[in-house]
Amino acid sequence: MQINIHDAKRHFSKIINQVLQGDDIVIARDGKPLVRLIPYPEDANVRRGGQLKGLIEISDDFDAPLPLEILKQFYGSKD
Repeated sequence: MQINIHDAKRHFSKIINQVLQGDDIVIARDGKPLVRLIPYPEDANVRRGGQLKGLIEISDDFDAPLPLEILKQFYGSKD
């Protein structure tokens, strides 16, 4: 269903209910479609951390500066 902006403003609550019922609503200006309203999806999978706890070990110096030899490989030698 396509409606113009003026009607969308006037009947916003009704339009929201229609979208939640599954209707496809397009808001237009001068007969040209601008936006399509869709319901906001609920997260199907709630993300939780900790699945790899005990399986991965991170070294205490994981964020230490890289050795000069490795930096030279990235940026080239400036000798």
